[in-house]
Amino acid sequence: MKFSIQREVLLKPLQQVIGAVERRNTMAALSNILFRTTKDRITLTATDMEVELMAGIDVAVGETGETTLPARKLLDICKALPEEALLTLFTDGERGQVMSGRSRFTLSTLPASEFPVLDEISVSRDFVIPERVLKALIQRTAFAMANQDVRYYLNGLMLEVAKGAVKAVATDGHRLSYCQRAVPELEVEVPQQVIIPRKGVQELLRLLSDVETEARVQFGSNHLRISLPDLRFTTKLIDGRFPDYDRVIPRDGDKTIVMERETLRRALARASILSNEKYKGVRLLLDKGTLGIQAHNPEQEKAEEELEVDYNGDSVDIGFNVSYLIEVLDAVSGSQIKLTLKDTNASALLQDPENEEALYVVMPMRL
Repeated sequence: MKFSIQREVLLKPLQQVIGAVERRNTMAALSNILFRTTKDRITLTATDMEVELMAGIDVAVGETGETTLPARKLLDICKALPEEALLTLFTDGERGQVMSGRSRFTLSTLPASEFPVLDEISVSRDFVIPERVLKALIQRTAFAMANQDVRYYLNGLMLEVAKGAVKAVATDGHRLSYCQRAVPELEVEVPQQVIIPRKGVQELLRLLSDVETEARVQFGSNHLRISLPDLRFTTKLIDGRFPDYDRVIPRDGDKTIVMERETLRRALARASILSNEKYKGVRLLLDKGTLGIQAHNPEQEKAEEELEVDYNGDSVDIGFNVSYLIEVLDAVSGSQIKLTLKDTNASALLQDPENEEALYVVMPMRL
């Protein structure tokens, strides 16, 4: 195998696939990247046996072949070379050689036959969606995923395809995030759900861009595959049944306020400074014309904020984890936030009043 390539052209696919390289691996090949070349294309593949990333670049190849090279060392070499440097990469027996100008690096290799590749997936659903729409669905919801919960099906993000729409939902049992985007051309008779594990979700957030390029999404029985131009992402799925999220969304709240999102976020952030470090609780006191925010801690320190709101209903005194509220406000893109409450024991519903495709549920806490 031998080819010459501009540093920047090789650097991009290396950075794309590096997220799937396992730092602590039980198999030596998992710390390597698989290079496969044809006469006019190079593909780079990395996997940790849960997520597989494959990137391709079109370039004239001197000698075709395949091998595996140490992923992070090769990436560091490319980063360290001067901008616009031309480098030549070739194999020499059991060694890989990287040459650029007067620099020369000799790397160990492992046979391509030792590199594990995920099995071909049995596709049960195949559709396309704009890349920016897929990214927005994940960005609006991923923060509510559980982390190492014993209810393993919560440690990921649920993606659902239904007639004319794609939905994303995440919950850790204390809060829930939901986002739906219309895809009119989707003809789905029976809705289908998959649960993407946390590692896969994090990689997608890193890889997806705000562009109109179509992403091809394929559901398999055990895998999800998303294909972009020159990049293919595959992840194993969490085998489990996601909770009935629609049952959790409160529909009967009768106390509603609409206010500036950033104003509320800043007030909550200030109050959180003196909240209990372990429980992060704040009290919201909604009354005629005002929303009070209170926080205190075991040192008897106290923070109080008062915001003017357009409200004339009954008063309510309710506690929340302030971090949950702030994360929702960070996820909403609009300038305003709509907060709907019922009573002290009922969950809060938050959403952008001008864009109700996304909604968020936060359970109350006793203070």
